Amino acid sequence: MANSETLALAVGFMILLNLTGHCYGALEFGFYNGKCKLSDVEDIVRRTVYSKFLKDRTIAPALIRMQFHDCFVNGCDASILLDGPNSEKTAPPNLSVRGYNVIDDAKAAVEKVCPEVVSCADIIVMATRDVISFSGGRKYSVQTGRRDGRVSLARNTQTLPPPSASVSSAIRAFARKGLNPTDMLYLLGGHTIGIAHCSLFQDRLYNFQNSGKPDPTMDATLIASLRITCAQNATVDRTVNLDQNPLSSKVIDKSFYNQIMLRRGILQIDQQLALDGLTKSKVAAIAASSDFNTKFGQAMVKMGAIQVLTGTQGEIRKSCRAINPQNMIPIINI
Repeated sequence: MANSETLALAVGFMILLNLTGHCYGALEFGFYNGKCKLSDVEDIVRRTVYSKFLKDRTIAPALIRMQFHDCFVNGCDASILLDGPNSEKTAPPNLSVRGYNVIDDAKAAVEKVCPEVVSCADIIVMATRDVISFSGGRKYSVQTGRRDGRVSLARNTQTLPPPSASVSSAIRAFARKGLNPTDMLYLLGGHTIGIAHCSLFQDRLYNFQNSGKPDPTMDATLIASLRITCAQNATVDRTVNLDQNPLSSKVIDKSFYNQIMLRRGILQIDQQLALDGLTKSKVAAIAASSDFNTKFGQAMVKMGAIQVLTGTQGEIRKSCRAINPQNMIPIINI
């Protein structure tokens, strides 16, 4: 991206919150109450997202992934939504991110009754909360008041931990965002729903770490099954469920942890959570617990407060895909 011209805006911490009713920084529960006359912004978003969910339930894992990929770059500022030749959307980790149309539709519905008030960043957080509840998770409360960022650069996605990350490196990546190892474990529990492309883990099936053999930490029966779906020389990049329990792969629950304890994790990082001394005892505790949905919701809320823009920072975009015209300033050679 050096020597290229990118359209962005120079704007540029952490606000931590939980579900106990406290308000941190400028985020607050019911931030939009009274700002849109009698309209209930969260209900408008919820109804719009539900209509999309009824047609395509895969938007649930798609939006969970979108929020994670947004918050882990510049913070939860909706920078992942911006279009552009070198925007975050164009970075390899984000090429398979989906759900933009869901956010567009929710934004359009809100704009009809309350123009230029509700941020795209808040809509991501609200919509993700809603699809989690539609998929069997606990409906948790979210604080709002985020504003939208004006910078979206593909190179900034280097902060996203890759699927092959070690547990220790993943812990460090989460710590840089103000999240502790327990937060990380619950957030990666989002893999209880969703899919992975064969290309992300194919080395584990055939040539793990250039050994010419499969990953010895993966269950042999699972390897045989996955090799049918993910043929070594396939020309199509097929997908498999991240939760290998067929009765639970579309439901927000703790099944994912039970599967990785059985060495049936799909991504390398997922499997290592159950084997690494830094995390395996906590994985076992979560698998035996009865409060995963509550803890998962709390972790999502905490992640949703990473490096948020509030007050007069950033802007409220008219379109989630573009910064407002009056704020467009070209930056050269970034």
